[in-house]
Amino acid sequence: MTTVTAVPLQPVKRGYLIWLWLGIALALVGAVALARAAPQGIRLTTLKAGHGKMPGATDVVLVSYTGKLTNGTVFDKSPQPVPFEVSGVVPGFAQGLKRMQKGGRYRLVIPPQLGYGVSPPPGALIPPNATLIFDVQLIDFRTQEEVRQMQMMQQMMQGQGAPSGVPH
Repeated sequence: MTTVTAVPLQPVKRGYLIWLWLGIALALVGAVALARAAPQGIRLTTLKAGHGKMPGATDVVLVSYTGKLTNGTVFDKSPQPVPFEVSGVVPGFAQGLKRMQKGGRYRLVIPPQLGYGVSPPPGALIPPNATLIFDVQLIDFRTQEEVRQMQMMQQMMQGQGAPSGVPH
């Protein structure tokens, strides 16, 4: 036979319960305020899925893109595919590139704090604190080392010319 010993609990004073609920309410209000004050991240929509790995911060990408404002004004467009280092662009664009796959097409919405913020490039059609929208196609990407090797090969091919002893 098992014996159960009950330990009587002291009643909790009503004042303590009020302070407990006030503390919980204040913590919730603080959490909501912090969430609203925190910068919002980028939005990335896949228009056409790509395949394979995604570029890293130091990789060089080859992309075609169109940059627009929320009112539809085009402020930049690549006339042909352009290469650049992922870490060499505004933070929101870099974040988006690192989530893209080769061959894919994406729509990237960048909030002002991850774009140009209050200081857009001089002479640009971008107003201060503008949300930026980019339609991007990630054509290809390479590591910096692969790009250096390709450049060296091109230089060697260009500098070689005709072998000596062969008439021109």
